[in-house]
Amino acid sequence: MEAVRWLREETLRIRRPLWRAGGFTALAAFATVGQAWFLARLLAAIVFPRAAAGPLWKSALFFLVAIGVRAYAVSLGRRTAEAASLGLRTDLRKRFLRHIQSLDPLTLRAQASGDLMVRLVDGIDALGPYYARYLPQASAAVIMPVIAVLAIFRADWVSGLILVCTAPFIPVFMVLVGHNAERAADQRFAQLRRLGAAFIEALGHLTTLRELGAAQRVADGLDAESETYRQLTMQVLRIAFLSSLVLEFFTTVSIALIAVFIGFRLLAHDLAFSAGLFVLLLAPELYAPLRALGTLRHARLEALAAAESLQHIEGAGRPPPAGKGAAPAAAPVLALQDVYFGYGGQPVLKGCSCTIRPGQVTALIGESGAGKSTILQLLLGFGQPASGVVTVDGKDLATLDPVGWRARVSLIPQAPTVFTGSLRHNLLLAMPSADPPTLDRALKESGLDTVVARLPAGLETPLGEHGVGLSGGQLQRLGLARAWLRTGACVWLFDEATAHLDRESAQCIGERIRAGASTRTVLLVAHRLEAAQKADWVIVLADGRVVEEGPPAMLASQAGAYSALLAAAAP
Repeated sequence: MEAVRWLREETLRIRRPLWRAGGFTALAAFATVGQAWFLARLLAAIVFPRAAAGPLWKSALFFLVAIGVRAYAVSLGRRTAEAASLGLRTDLRKRFLRHIQSLDPLTLRAQASGDLMVRLVDGIDALGPYYARYLPQASAAVIMPVIAVLAIFRADWVSGLILVCTAPFIPVFMVLVGHNAERAADQRFAQLRRLGAAFIEALGHLTTLRELGAAQRVADGLDAESETYRQLTMQVLRIAFLSSLVLEFFTTVSIALIAVFIGFRLLAHDLAFSAGLFVLLLAPELYAPLRALGTLRHARLEALAAAESLQHIEGAGRPPPAGKGAAPAAAPVLALQDVYFGYGGQPVLKGCSCTIRPGQVTALIGESGAGKSTILQLLLGFGQPASGVVTVDGKDLATLDPVGWRARVSLIPQAPTVFTGSLRHNLLLAMPSADPPTLDRALKESGLDTVVARLPAGLETPLGEHGVGLSGGQLQRLGLARAWLRTGACVWLFDEATAHLDRESAQCIGERIRAGASTRTVLLVAHRLEAAQKADWVIVLADGRVVEEGPPAMLASQAGAYSALLAAAAP
């Protein structure tokens, strides 16, 4: 029912062109009645020339005019509906893309890229036949029978009564087969989503699969998923074809019944030949929209399945509040106060409270899954706590302008993203307006200058999508260089900035970080305890809570969580 309601709400956006298409349908219906009437008179005049009501050429002329009006009205109605459908699908894609772009990265991380692509491409495309064909045909299935029945009742009330009694069998049968057809359509679209997500995931990790020798096994799995999708598609088509066969049966029986009654009444001289012929010519036109609606029922079912899937995108998360407060100009005090946060119902942070002060290096340590990276994402404003608050100099982070705040923050992740382009292009992503002296200083501070000196084309060396041509340590230096390029950043967030560096390089980078911390707020997520031992303050995280914090020397002297981690890391 929610999917039906959503489709109706979207239909209201194009109600005017759909009303115009309905008007063209009504015009085509009247033209169809006129076409049958003038053809019946023309044939009656040919068979019974003495009883002709007028010259043949007039009936022939009006017949041709009715054919032209009908063809023109049908063509305009289809074009109007198709244009409205295309416009609505375009608007839907823009709306969903804006919604996805407004979501925080933590919410987006829970969405499979392939699944989103299938929903936004195939899902919205599945709405096209519904708006362009099914809804106009539904209006035609109401307008044409009503006009045809009224015209037939005027010509012969007995035939009109037969039509009124037999026509409802078609929509009743459509309702009876609807449940199985809807279930088959839902299963087909769900399988398409799974197949799309699996394919995109396999394509993105093809190198890893080849290295592990699992590429063929994954390919076989995709073949199996494709075969399942093929079978579900054939099941939907099978239901559609069987439905069409039964609809044709009811239509044929109904028209045959009318023909028998007309034949007997003609023999009994109880009905004029032109009136009987008019009824026989118009009766198939009455059933044609109903039959066509039955064959298009699968379009409605696919649209319902797509609508249910698209609703989940809008319900996947709410855009973060649009704060208007100004970001701090100087290094701020960052704090988490009793913060709860989780992914997909699984809690990660459970009442976490800690403070990161400026002018010192604060190290955040803990076992994998303790919530360290989640804290970094919350400090960036990439997610909203379920409860609790993240503050900047005592102000709720949600009240600050997110663009202005992130302009004051530099994040160096574990695996810096590298895009196709030159090394210079990848560096200037952090600060496109950086001048040569600023760029040279960033290269020197990060140690990337020695790497550039060994590259064949220096800063113009082309890099691949995943950093082809640079080692892991060199990529880490690239991430550090980006941080130093952002001269306006007063907060540095490091997700193990020295993870891929040798001990000597890591020590050098650590000294650079400490030098920068004198005027900044620095939080270092440390997986290597050597970095934590050189920090000014250590926060120990376990099971989503802060269990210990203080200077590293003091914590090491106590029999607590920090000393236990040191003992576990000792050779």
